[in-house]
Amino acid sequence: MSIEGTQAEKKYSTPLLRVTDLKKHFTVDGGALLKAVDGVSFEIKPGETFGVVGESGCGKSTLGKTVLGLLPPTTGEIEFEALNLRTLSKDQTRQLRRSMQIIFQDPYSSLNPRRSIRSLISEPLDIHGIGTLQERRERVAGLLKRVGLDPDYMNRHPHEFSGGQRQRIGIARALALNPKFIVADEPVSALDVSVQAQVVNLLQDLQEEFGLTYMFISHGLSVVKHISDRVAVMYLGKIVEMGDVDEIYSNPKHPYTKALLSSIPTPVPGAAKERLSLHGDVPTPVNPPSGCVFRTRCPIAGVECAGAAPALKPVSDGHSVACLKT
Repeated sequence: MSIEGTQAEKKYSTPLLRVTDLKKHFTVDGGALLKAVDGVSFEIKPGETFGVVGESGCGKSTLGKTVLGLLPPTTGEIEFEALNLRTLSKDQTRQLRRSMQIIFQDPYSSLNPRRSIRSLISEPLDIHGIGTLQERRERVAGLLKRVGLDPDYMNRHPHEFSGGQRQRIGIARALALNPKFIVADEPVSALDVSVQAQVVNLLQDLQEEFGLTYMFISHGLSVVKHISDRVAVMYLGKIVEMGDVDEIYSNPKHPYTKALLSSIPTPVPGAAKERLSLHGDVPTPVNPPSGCVFRTRCPIAGVECAGAAPALKPVSDGHSVACLKT
């Protein structure tokens, strides 16, 4: 069976990850609650890439870290391969971490400058007691080669590499334990535009080769469109629209999604394009607006939008929107 056929079947099988009404709140000065993630639900199927987009501060990265268990959820359920992460023992959680990894946003701060590349990539193997010293060295060499770096570089340190090379090292580290699921948290936003495409193409190649499932977090709408199968649009801790990537980009329903997509530059010089401007700043998640959290910036908001928060409801097959006006 071809890789393509296998991936196509996986994308329609039982969800690998199921998140239900997930909330992550932080207590800030004065005892107020900062609602970074506030009632989010979605599923990710094996072999697919689930894109998460939104402005800075909307809760994307917090969502990714909470899904992985790097941050404890306030309420809600996270199931990975039908296992509820909140009910697992310490030993069970440790074993599950081998299947769930992360690629961090900043390749400069995510690698310890005092450690060699071999040490950084082999650390997950050391922690889980996998292989002999020689086998770990061979594993590191193979991973470096697979991400496009010379295995002889393994004794060098992070400062000797460019940003793109460091992110490749971060990807190799995420692959060390043969994970099934990877949260890619803004993996190309800190890189030059010329390098971004190379890293995105590498991630796609690795997905096909190893059968990986991605949660791809980014504010780069063009990148998300290129790599994702489905997309969730976040605003102030909530998902306001979710659906297949082609449907979201060609037929957006939520006013926030329409505004985001209208900001994508057109590749045709001089081509006219209607831009939808959003007025005002993103409200603070410490004191979000009542009802629809987007209503204070929404061009079509009415008095009814200040009431109960709109639920995410289907508008067509595989396409859901949280808007009273849709």
